[in-house]
Amino acid sequence: MIIYFLRHASAGERLKNPKKDEKRGLDKEGIEQCGYVGRALAAMEVQVDAILSSPLKRSSQTAALVGNEMGHEGKLMLDAALRPEATFADFRKLLTKYSRLEAIVVVGHNPNLSEFVGRLIGTPDCEATIELRKGALARVELRRNGASLHWCMTPKILRVLHTAATESSRPKTSRK
Repeated sequence: MIIYFLRHASAGERLKNPKKDEKRGLDKEGIEQCGYVGRALAAMEVQVDAILSSPLKRSSQTAALVGNEMGHEGKLMLDAALRPEATFADFRKLLTKYSRLEAIVVVGHNPNLSEFVGRLIGTPDCEATIELRKGALARVELRRNGASLHWCMTPKILRVLHTAATESSRPKTSRK
């Protein structure tokens, strides 16, 4: 199974009231980040069987916007195993639930999303550390005997790639 780990995009400052914070949506920068991520996945011709998200607004917004950009036609699935307080055991149950799928996107929060990646690709005696910034995307291939990180891109890298691709596709004008 291929798992694309996506940390929710920029959503401004955390709110003190936990219930209000759960409803905090993306800010302008976060919406732009989703465009870069979705267009990058579309340009790589990534096809996924499911997009799974934390039920918190900033994650579900990220998942919906990225899914739309990449042309995903399936329904967005909300799963508590991607909430900020979810454990690695919760995440393993999620993977078991969707184990028949070839490729999925999971959208969630830190610190647990980074922990999940690290624990999947690390060995039992040596856990790997991966820092997923807001809007960062990592591709992990999960096999029966372990997992491997194929790549991890920050929103800044995705923006640069998008800008370069846009500029290279513009028609060249000659100067006289």
